[in-house]
Amino acid sequence: MKNLNFNHHFTNSLPADDNTSNQRRQVFEAGYSWVKPTATCQPELLIYSPEVANSIDLNQEDCQSVWFKEVFSGNALMDGMQPYAMCYGGHQFGNWAGQLGDGRAINLGEVLNQAGEAWVLQLKGAGATPYSRTADGLAVLRSSLREFLCSEAMFHLGVPTTRALSLCLTGEQVMRDMFYDGNAAYEKGAVVCRVAPSFLRFGSFQIFASRHDFANLKRLMHYTIQSHFPYLLKGKSGEEHIDENTYLAWFSEVCALTKTMVVHWQRVGFVHGVMNTDNMSILGLTIDYGPYGWLEDYNPDWTPNTTDKQFHRYAFGKQASICHWNLAQLAQAIAPLFQDITPLQAVLDAFMVDYTQAEQHMMAEKLGFKAYQADSDAALCADLIALLQRVETDMTIFYRDLANITAFEPSQCWHVIQDAFYEQDAANDQVKQAWMAWFERYVQRLQADGLSHELRKKNMNQVNPKYVLRNYLAQLAIDQADQGDMTMLHALRDVLRQPYVTQEGKESFAEKRPEWARQRAGCSMLSCSS
Repeated sequence: MKNLNFNHHFTNSLPADDNTSNQRRQVFEAGYSWVKPTATCQPELLIYSPEVANSIDLNQEDCQSVWFKEVFSGNALMDGMQPYAMCYGGHQFGNWAGQLGDGRAINLGEVLNQAGEAWVLQLKGAGATPYSRTADGLAVLRSSLREFLCSEAMFHLGVPTTRALSLCLTGEQVMRDMFYDGNAAYEKGAVVCRVAPSFLRFGSFQIFASRHDFANLKRLMHYTIQSHFPYLLKGKSGEEHIDENTYLAWFSEVCALTKTMVVHWQRVGFVHGVMNTDNMSILGLTIDYGPYGWLEDYNPDWTPNTTDKQFHRYAFGKQASICHWNLAQLAQAIAPLFQDITPLQAVLDAFMVDYTQAEQHMMAEKLGFKAYQADSDAALCADLIALLQRVETDMTIFYRDLANITAFEPSQCWHVIQDAFYEQDAANDQVKQAWMAWFERYVQRLQADGLSHELRKKNMNQVNPKYVLRNYLAQLAIDQADQGDMTMLHALRDVLRQPYVTQEGKESFAEKRPEWARQRAGCSMLSCSS
């Protein structure tokens, strides 16, 4: 395998932990700790992403080499790699948790590709770090496979996300209590290689602020702006050009990137499941695919996380407000860098206004309108959201079918979308009449726009996917892979590369959740166990 060009800008810019042991501990006045992956007994490459490989200048021959498998399972290091684990803190389920850090993630370094782009390579599940607390730093096949598939599915859906280069089995058996109910069992160990321009989180700033280490807070801020937001410096360089106005512009950018990310989540029906501040990227990337899920029947109160089962803090319908709350924690962390926090508060206060406007634009696109018109569309969208909850309705299928309306007649519209209902008999006469009344208004709205059916359908099908990573499909891939059959894993990866295009012979990947998957573990709810 060819040598990669490693850049060490992050580790050169921030202080390292001066303790080089791998003992679990509190780490102070440092951005990271040096640590090496744990060797595995019998690594096996299960799958890789050709697109991600290409982004770091690797070809098919490289990815199929023995060296690739050894490196990205954690068994070997390439020349230039300087592995480390990052230190950060965070709020978990609304409560400050103190130091967290990369407990089961090890960064191999930053690759500088031929285009001049920097990509951080990170192994998840490659062994313990000083931040592992009481855990072993390992991961298992089911969670690693879900992360690989979802990272790549989200990218092709157009959702800002970290990527996944590879998925390897380690040959080890890892003990996990999947639902924390005392039924622990051995599972196959695995390592996924995650790729992103940066894995910095809101919690990276919070940990310094919480310890009143304002010197390193400022150092981290300057590194972040210079490395990932250089356009804010308007062509200038050097510390002297970074001031409170730059910090404010940076926070405004983080708010905008976060807004864009969550609007896309809502557009495709993705539920993150564990939106703690340590799981929020400063680049507005979907990060840390733990107990996520896809909204199948439209239920804004649904969460895939068993830990969130009681309060539904991270439910689908609350994701935007949680992003706002998390941004408030980031603002509080960087507030010591400001003499006057009034402008910072103003940027934060604008978030939900900006989000609402972006969400309205998104809904107009999903419904096939030229643009959002508040006088008619506010009530139309609100009534639609209520109707989708009257009977169990598949979100993905509903919006995709909606584009197939040709004759502007309510009864025809009703016929077109019936397939989206999980139990068609549940749609009684009262429900049907409510839908017919809504379609009458919807048809009038479409006619006012005057778009041709062909153009409207094309526009709608570009934002309403045909294929998403349905929870039960991921579980089927896990079940097969656990038996040594990677057929479903590869099939899903390939189908999800073109989520907006109807693919011949792939109808089964766009079907509603089957009844057997309604309450099955892995198909309905998941825990943080990996």
